[in-house]
Amino acid sequence: MSEVDWKRRPEGGGRAAIRLIAGIARHGGRGIARLCLYPITVYFLLMRGAERRASRAFLSRVHGRRASVAEVARHIHTFAATILDRVFMLGGRMQLFDIHHFGLEQLHAAMDQGRGVLVFGSHLGSFDALRALGRQRRDIQLRVLLDKAHNAAITEVLAELDPTLAAGIIDAGQDGPSIVLAIKQALDEGALVALLVDRARPGEPSLAAPLLGAPAPLPTAPWLMAAVLKVPVVLAFGLYRGGNRYDLVFEAFDDAIDIPRRERAGALALLVQRYAARLELRLRSAPYNWFNFYDFWHADDCASPAPMDPPRVADAGRQRGPAGIGERD
Repeated sequence: MSEVDWKRRPEGGGRAAIRLIAGIARHGGRGIARLCLYPITVYFLLMRGAERRASRAFLSRVHGRRASVAEVARHIHTFAATILDRVFMLGGRMQLFDIHHFGLEQLHAAMDQGRGVLVFGSHLGSFDALRALGRQRRDIQLRVLLDKAHNAAITEVLAELDPTLAAGIIDAGQDGPSIVLAIKQALDEGALVALLVDRARPGEPSLAAPLLGAPAPLPTAPWLMAAVLKVPVVLAFGLYRGGNRYDLVFEAFDDAIDIPRRERAGALALLVQRYAARLELRLRSAPYNWFNFYDFWHADDCASPAPMDPPRVADAGRQRGPAGIGERD
C-alpha cells in the first residue's frame, strides 16, 4: 500500500467509535478503557487488511524473519494503546504515567540559547509524551505542527480535551509559506516547535536514505527549513514500553543547520542519512512503536528529487515552502 493509499484510508471505526472510546476513557478510567484495546486489535486484524499486511512486512524486515500473527497483533495493540493514552495526556492526567527522561540536559541546553528549538519527531511512539516536559520547566512553550484535516475525528476529540494546546497548533494543512512564517514567529517567542519529519507526503521532495537495510524516502523540507531558521534542532522519541511506562528520549542534532550553497546536494543528503541512522537506532530498540502502517520503503512517490535551494523566509509569500510535514496518524 503506497502512501497515497494510506492517506485515503478511513479512520478505523469512524467518529462514533472514537468518541465512544474517548468517553469510556474519561468516565471509566484508563484500566477499563484499556480492555477496549483487545476488540479494537481484533477489528484491525480482521477488517483492515492493508494495515495488517504493512505491519507484517515491517516486522519481518526488522526481525529478519516472517512475523507471526501474534506479533502483528502486538504491533496494532501498541498503536491503539498510545492513541488511548493521548486522551489522558491531553486531558492533563500525566500523573497516570511513569515517564523516564533521557538526554533532557541536551534539550535544556538548546532552550537556554534563547532562539527557540525545533523538535523533530517521527511516527515512532507517542509524540504527546512531550507534554511531560511541563513537569521539568514551567517556562516551556510547546507548539505542535499538525495536519488538522488528517484523522479529523481523533483531532476533534483531543482538541476538546485541551483547548489551550489546540489553539497553539500550527496547521500543517495550510500553504508552505504560511507554515514557515508561523514556525518562525513561534521560535522568535522562544517556543519549542515540534513536528514529525519521517514521512514525505505524495509529491513532496524527498531523498532515499538507508533504513533497516534498504533505501527509504525521507522528506527534505524540514532540513531546508531548519537551515533557513538557524535554530537548534533536537530529536525526540516518546517510546511506549508497555503498561504506563514511556521513555522520553532527546538527542541534540545540531545547534544550527548549515547547507552551503556550493555543496547543497551533498550536505542535504548527509543530513537525511544522519537522521535515518538515529531513527533506526531508536526503531530497533522499540520496533512495535513504528506507526507507519504502509509500505514505507517502496512507496509510489519514493525519492522525489530534492530542491537545490531552501525557501527564504523573506520570500515566503511568493513561493511554496515545506508543506504537511507534521501529520499524525
